[in-house]
Amino acid sequence: MINWLAFVQVFVAALVGSAAIVTFYAVGLRLLVRSGHAPVVSPAEFTDAITVITEKELKRAAKQAAKAAKKSPLTTAQKRLSLLGAYGCFALCAVAVISGILIIVVGH
Repeated sequence: MINWLAFVQVFVAALVGSAAIVTFYAVGLRLLVRSGHAPVVSPAEFTDAITVITEKELKRAAKQAAKAAKKSPLTTAQKRLSLLGAYGCFALCAVAVISGILIIVVGH
């Protein structure tokens, strides 16, 4: 016998949890860029159809990120507040993931 109500509860909890994690991560990334700390990823070696950026493209992206950070109209306090908000959003993501794991492991 399948308990359909429990199935729906788990489905809704997973949907809400994943949406919350993605939302907090996206807001955190946006605040991180707004604070002038745009993440620049170094090139990696992949095989087959994945495009790899060159060192020249990486340097150009880093230069553009630094230039955009200098042009920011935000004050130092606003940048610091954005950075703290970004760290807070990333912390909420971590808390959501850890609590989900704890519910699975300990909640039974």
